[in-house]
Amino acid sequence: MRRTLLYPVAALVFTLCLSAGGAYAQNSASEPEYTPGPSGWGYSQYVAPPALPGQLDFAGERVPLENFDTRESLHREMLIILYAHSGTQFTLLNMKRYFAIIEPILQRNNVPEDFKYLCVAESSLVQEAVSGAGAAGLWQIMPGTAGDFGLEVGSEVDERYHIEKATQVACEFLLRSYRRFGSWALVAASYNLGIEGVARRLARQGVSDYYDAFMPLQTLRYVFRILAWKVIMENPTAYGYHIREKDYYPPLTNFVEVEVADSPAEWPQVAARYGTTYKILRQLNPWIRDYAYENGKRKTLTVKIPGSEFRLRTVKPEEK
Repeated sequence: MRRTLLYPVAALVFTLCLSAGGAYAQNSASEPEYTPGPSGWGYSQYVAPPALPGQLDFAGERVPLENFDTRESLHREMLIILYAHSGTQFTLLNMKRYFAIIEPILQRNNVPEDFKYLCVAESSLVQEAVSGAGAAGLWQIMPGTAGDFGLEVGSEVDERYHIEKATQVACEFLLRSYRRFGSWALVAASYNLGIEGVARRLARQGVSDYYDAFMPLQTLRYVFRILAWKVIMENPTAYGYHIREKDYYPPLTNFVEVEVADSPAEWPQVAARYGTTYKILRQLNPWIRDYAYENGKRKTLTVKIPGSEFRLRTVKPEEK
């Protein structure tokens, strides 16, 4: 009896499967092909290569975008930056805070303003950035270079994290390099490879233009990373980063400067003396690297002290 019922049931199931398959084939054939775009079915994001600008300059020098290798090198760096969403967003939010410090120093030294993007390429505007090679701070200065330019580097005080002093050192290096090469693109390359490293390669290859020179891979990409940040930061919205004016982190300007000559300088005690905390003292003075500074040479240190309601006055009224 079971076998008698099995055959009709099996036949019915087989017939239903054929019907379903035919119906699916008819539906699939009638559905439109997927068209890339925000309204496309079956995908949650729209990924497309970024548009390059029609023309571009760096520090007043024309970038030869008509060359395929120049275009593709810029394209590569823009893709990497644009699709690193969280890191790129964080860098964009920080730019007004740090550019407010960097831009006036560049201007005083007659260094083109575009070099603020070199700082971005170096550290992504992460104040505490440290490279595997030991470079530190926004400008990623190596210990030896810091010493050559008079910065103190140690476990208690490290002036590579002093934004104003580090920016001044960067300017001095860039101007020294410009006196050698007379090209701001080569100056930017030398910040990565060193002045002599660039000079040797130009001489060996018989060229004088960054865009014609073969460099180590990191340096080949370096200037284009700077250019990519310039393109994106000048118009974030055009590349999908919709940041309202009130979203940017504001400059930390509500402070006064005092002189500290304590030997040793016990920073929690210094903070308490001026009615603040060690945490906020470190935020305003990131070059302080430990709880105390022995200060054996009895240096007089200029220290930023937060003004009244410092933590509140960096918040815009509409955000409170």
